[in-house]
Amino acid sequence: MRDEHLTLLDIMEKHIPHAEFAFLSACHTAVGDEQTPDEVIHLAAGLQFSGFKSVVGSLWQVDDAVTKDVVKAFYEHLLDDLEDGGVMDCTKAAWALNRATNAVKTVVPLERRMVFIHIGV
Repeated sequence: MRDEHLTLLDIMEKHIPHAEFAFLSACHTAVGDEQTPDEVIHLAAGLQFSGFKSVVGSLWQVDDAVTKDVVKAFYEHLLDDLEDGGVMDCTKAAWALNRATNAVKTVVPLERRMVFIHIGV
C-alpha cells in the first residue's frame, strides 16, 4: 500500500479460496463509508466476497482496552478445545464472539461490548 491505495474493490476482486476467518478489530469495519452509510458493502463484507467464510467486524468506534479484552476472550473460547496441530474451526466464531462478550460483561458495559458483529458461517 506504499505505492498505491488498496480499495475495497481490490479486496473484493481477489479470490482467496482457503481464507477461513478474519477478526477486524479496528473501528467501523462493518459499516459503509460516510457517503453511503446504508450500503451493505464494507470491509467485512469485502473480505467475505474475496473468500473469507467468517468475519468479525465493528459497527462503530471501539475502545482499545475493550477490544483487547474481547479479542483475548474470543480466542480463548475459539481455541480452547484445539489440540496441538489442530485446525481452527471458523464455524465456531459466532459462538466464540458471544461467549467473549459475555465473559467481559462484568467489566465492560453493554454499549461497548455490542460493537462487534459476526457475519458468515
